[in-house]
Amino acid sequence: MISLKKLLPLPWILLIACNGKVQKVRPQLRGITESVYASGTVKSLDQYEAYATVSGIVREIYVAEGDTVRKGQPILYIGNEAQILSRQNAALTAEFSDLASNQGKLNDARRSVGLAAGKLKNDSLLYYRQLNLWQQEIGTRVELEQRELAWQNSKNAYAAAVVAFEDLERQLRLNARQSRNNLAISANLTDDYTLRSEIAGVVYELPRKKGELVGPQTPLALIGAAGHFVLELQVDEYDITGVRTGMPVLVTMDSYKGELFRASVTKIDPLMNERSKTFVVEARFIKAPPRLYPNMTFEANIVVRSRTKALVIPRSCMLNDSTVIRSDGAKVFVKTGLKDYQMVEVISGLDVTDELKIPAP
Repeated sequence: MISLKKLLPLPWILLIACNGKVQKVRPQLRGITESVYASGTVKSLDQYEAYATVSGIVREIYVAEGDTVRKGQPILYIGNEAQILSRQNAALTAEFSDLASNQGKLNDARRSVGLAAGKLKNDSLLYYRQLNLWQQEIGTRVELEQRELAWQNSKNAYAAAVVAFEDLERQLRLNARQSRNNLAISANLTDDYTLRSEIAGVVYELPRKKGELVGPQTPLALIGAAGHFVLELQVDEYDITGVRTGMPVLVTMDSYKGELFRASVTKIDPLMNERSKTFVVEARFIKAPPRLYPNMTFEANIVVRSRTKALVIPRSCMLNDSTVIRSDGAKVFVKTGLKDYQMVEVISGLDVTDELKIPAP
């Protein structure tokens, strides 16, 4: 089913009028266009509503409505004292845990390893000296065992000192990395409190004022491309199957009364809005009006099919979708083609010499 709506009135000449009751016409050769009616609003290209991911109070607004902004430029700042203090704490922890700040602990552990290594070397020399004496039958076995025990203890103490140093160094490096990561996370969270533009464009709306409490569900700005607009049409589900990209679109706007603008279908969203039973269709102006603003409304006809030379009759001549009445009263079956708001194409069953009655309403 194609829903039709008149964009421009198409004249039709009544050939005979009898006593103002029965009107008669003849088929006519002329052009006919079948179209899908749609209404919609003008949108800025890449238009979007900007939201923050955090809650807080709007402390600063850096731009005004109508300002041009760069991609990444700050729009406003949301203050949150707890987050500021959290970042400061993360910075202090990162500074405290930095490896350079803990070199004293590492140096102490390194000296302990050095002392243990020196004692191990000394006890090793004393043991092998005592062993040589024992092999020469000098000294007692108790002295040899004491030297051996001291050497083993020194080996164990050295190994423990090395492990302690390595564990301390590994722990300090881990603490330093974790504190740096925590600082980076805190910095990213703090950066979330600054709303930045995702595109280079124009700030069309700033609905919140300085001092207002906002949250993640609060729209904070409406931003879109500068000077580039698209037409967002709402097309009924019964008509969408006949719409294709590239089809011409004839547009009228309340802001430009009496003017007709041409556009072309550029995109058809594949998902239907279940509430309104419509599909969103985008179109671009072939020649745009001199001045446009987001959310301006319009009405449009998407030209589905057209024929420059067709045999047409007024739709008011049809008794149903396939029958007309000749002036002599005979009912004639006709095959129809294209339809617009006023006219219908007759493919077979009539010619230009036939005279038809227009049934009384």
